Amino acid sequence: MPQSFHLVILGGDGIGPEVCDQSVRLLEIMQPHLDGVEFQLDRHSVGVGEYQRSGDALPQSAFDACLASDAVLLGAMGLPNVRYPNGKEIAPQLDLRERLQLYGGVRPIRLFHEADTPLKGHGPGDIDFVLVRESTEGLFYGRDAIADLEADEATNLLRITRSASERVCRLAFETARRRDGKKTVTLIDKANVLSSMVYFRHVFDEVANEFPDIKAEHVYVDAAALFLVRRPQDFDVMVTENMFGDILSDLAAGLVGGMGMAPSGDIGDGAAVFQPSHGSAPDIAGQSIANPIAMHLSTAMMLEWLDHPETRRAADALNAAIADVLSDPTQRTADMGGNLSTVEITDKIADRLSKRLQGETTAV
Repeated sequence: MPQSFHLVILGGDGIGPEVCDQSVRLLEIMQPHLDGVEFQLDRHSVGVGEYQRSGDALPQSAFDACLASDAVLLGAMGLPNVRYPNGKEIAPQLDLRERLQLYGGVRPIRLFHEADTPLKGHGPGDIDFVLVRESTEGLFYGRDAIADLEADEATNLLRITRSASERVCRLAFETARRRDGKKTVTLIDKANVLSSMVYFRHVFDEVANEFPDIKAEHVYVDAAALFLVRRPQDFDVMVTENMFGDILSDLAAGLVGGMGMAPSGDIGDGAAVFQPSHGSAPDIAGQSIANPIAMHLSTAMMLEWLDHPETRRAADALNAAIADVLSDPTQRTADMGGNLSTVEITDKIADRLSKRLQGETTAV
């Protein structure tokens, strides 16, 4: 009997369904080439569209399916002009992180071609690091607070706990151990100003002692923003607080071509959600010009996380197929100066993927 993986598909809003559908197509293409593995694809409606239809952006049935799944593939959720009555954006992806305890936001950053970076002197693979973002607390812990707009002040609480810090730091060190990188984990903090960051650093240093084979270092968040531009090649794995990670991950994406090139996985002990780092981009929705690369790279992350020999083989093949296509700088979507549609660039990746899975590895 083949091993069946229950994969929940949440297309979401804006360009989310468009890019998600293309990644599902790649899963369906690779399925016949995998031995002893099958994908059970389970689609659910979530996000702003579902909120407008039913009044609930994350219905209990969809959450229950996510809870029971082996992994979740998510397109994008939220629309800037549709908000809750309190003025906040509808963001059920944050609810998923908190309810499933997806504490580790893992965001790989890799440069595929020198034409994709605004930096000078960097070619394919020169920029290759992972940002690990603590996703359940930090400054986002106070996101449910409601500001009194008539008051003289508004505050949010930044929360750092030992348990959350230990698990995200361990995830960062374990990630560094698996990579072929510099075997270095860099804590990004603001321990020169904030006592909560002093505490975070203390916990990080304790966890570092458990990984004597991995180098541990500290960089203040403002310096990290500078170093990412000046010497991104020096980073291997970075770990940081929620808000710092939110900001730095966008900066990092800009180093390799933009948000359309930035995948992510939100990892917990018993669940995981994989999605592109970009938003729903409603201004280009329905035009088939959205860049699906981040979605495809997130799908490869999911396949690797499933941790079956055949899903790992599929992940390697998909990553290689993407690299094959992107080795030609003319093969890009509009956001990166090209003219390929969402479907067209996926067609090219699908062709290379099939060849990779069949053992034909000649580069394009």
